[in-house]
Amino acid sequence: MAIDMMKDADRLTLSVDEAGKMLGLSRGLMYQAIRKGEIPSIRIGRRILIPRAALHRMLKDAVDHDVK
Repeated sequence: MAIDMMKDADRLTLSVDEAGKMLGLSRGLMYQAIRKGEIPSIRIGRRILIPRAALHRMLKDAVDHDVK
């Protein structure tokens, strides 16, 4: 089990459902935010993925903006 968790932690992208769980957002709200460009995403074929680095950067920028 620990090996599987390490592999997941090393992945560069998250699925829409995984990112939604991390953010506490429903699947529908995630797709809506992605369509609006509020959540960074990439499309590979029919699959939509959320780059971990872009998600972390988005959250950091939002926090930094709120602090100023």
